[in-house]
Amino acid sequence: MSDDDELDAYSRTVSEVARILTPHVAGVSLRRGSGSAVVFTEDGHLLTNAHVMGGSSSGEATYSDGEESPFDVIGADPLSDLAVLRAQKAPAPATLGNADDLVVGQLVVAVGSPLGLSGSVTAGVVSALGRSLPVRQGQAARVIEDVIQTDAALNPGNSGGALADSRARVIGINTAVAGFGLGLAVPINETTRRIIDTLMVEGRVRRAYLGVVGVPAPLPDDLAERTGQRAGLRVIEVVRDGPADQAGLRKGDLVLTVARERIHDAQGIQRKLFAEVIGTNLAVTVLRNGAMVDVYARPTELTIG
Repeated sequence: MSDDDELDAYSRTVSEVARILTPHVAGVSLRRGSGSAVVFTEDGHLLTNAHVMGGSSSGEATYSDGEESPFDVIGADPLSDLAVLRAQKAPAPATLGNADDLVVGQLVVAVGSPLGLSGSVTAGVVSALGRSLPVRQGQAARVIEDVIQTDAALNPGNSGGALADSRARVIGINTAVAGFGLGLAVPINETTRRIIDTLMVEGRVRRAYLGVVGVPAPLPDDLAERTGQRAGLRVIEVVRDGPADQAGLRKGDLVLTVARERIHDAQGIQRKLFAEVIGTNLAVTVLRNGAMVDVYARPTELTIG
């Protein structure tokens, strides 16, 4: 295959993704600011970034064919930087994919409305996976897990737009410009789909609060060999009088499981801390002084403020 043939194949792929995806991506205008959003349901729900919405409750969407439609904000979750809108009129939905299937070097295409220019398309590759994006609302802080890093050019206004794979499946919502030539996208995966579904039904996401800070750490060789688990979460801070402190978790404990499921990093715990565990006895197994110890923490609701 010649270099020209390779370039043509690349161009054909990007062009086809753009053709399929562009009609499903809107520019959104607010009283203050603008951004992008992606239609993802048949009845006019759009997905965008919470930071694009700010405190707005409504706005106007403009589609690639020039049609305009007012929308209301159904729900926003600043700690995942996702928001769901409901437009009065919308085209057919885009197809959502699964970011957990991505590999570094894979072709991705970004579609959005940078600088107010609707239907703008850029392409690049997945530069890295598993990045973490710290976010904060008031006193509450969280890490958005498994953020996608791409070299597809992102500019102001791309936020809330689609990041798609070569089959035009939306695998991320563009969220930030990380630096020269680098952008970040919130992944579409099992965790974020759960957040999206909750926003559609309840308008907000309730999270449980445990009160621990930890870093990934390897298990001792003998325990790793026996259990097949290679890493856990080393507790480096326990918030005084928080649920973890009251349960007896200590600085230096190595968390192995939460709710009897293995934990390898902080994101593993975050996946467990949704509304259904608030006020329940949450089993936490830790390695302490060479012995495995079970404690039962009673998470409270994470308050924003």
